[in-house]
Amino acid sequence: MTSLRTRERLVQRLMDQGVSDYKVLDVIRSTPRHLFLDEALSHRAYEDSALPIGYGQTLSQPYIVARMTEILLAASGGKLKRVLEVGTGSGYQTAVLAQLVEQVFSVERIKPLQDKARQRLRDLGLRNVQLNHADGGFGWPSMGPFDAILSTAAPQFVPEELKQQLAPNGVLVIPVGGHAQSLQLIVRDGESDKFMTQELEPVKFVPLLSGTTR
Repeated sequence: MTSLRTRERLVQRLMDQGVSDYKVLDVIRSTPRHLFLDEALSHRAYEDSALPIGYGQTLSQPYIVARMTEILLAASGGKLKRVLEVGTGSGYQTAVLAQLVEQVFSVERIKPLQDKARQRLRDLGLRNVQLNHADGGFGWPSMGPFDAILSTAAPQFVPEELKQQLAPNGVLVIPVGGHAQSLQLIVRDGESDKFMTQELEPVKFVPLLSGTTR
């Protein structure tokens, strides 16, 4: 069991790094991050660091989860009904989003990770999430369009399929690149096929692998 003090220290670190959305900070404070790790690593859950979850994947550091969520809410005006997450992973980012938006659709290509995430979300009573075992690079076209899309893995280039699944004025927050990656905010210009791209900050994510599921 983690103490409230431990969680408060994490929230304070996030604030010191510039995260200011109180709704995001409250969700980070109340979400039991230790439940999204194997027991052997759970004592490190409230460090501000990425941690391994198996299959070559990681649980993103809390700062990145908070920052990406904050960007998503700010860019969309804070009222999000349908959000697509690319890369369910442990389910932690999914759980954070599910407490801030109406509905989350999340795709994951590694079935054992998805199965664990589904159980964790169920245990937390988060019922507004739909999961799909699929190639994240192609999104979830049958459930689109989405008000916002958030990717927890980095493609070399932004998949056109994801951009086309954005609703009018929809926003995409995604890390892009290989060895050097940057976090990008992409906004659809109304109903057009024009997209405005803004580079935000350097990041380091696992690669988004397309073409395979397992």
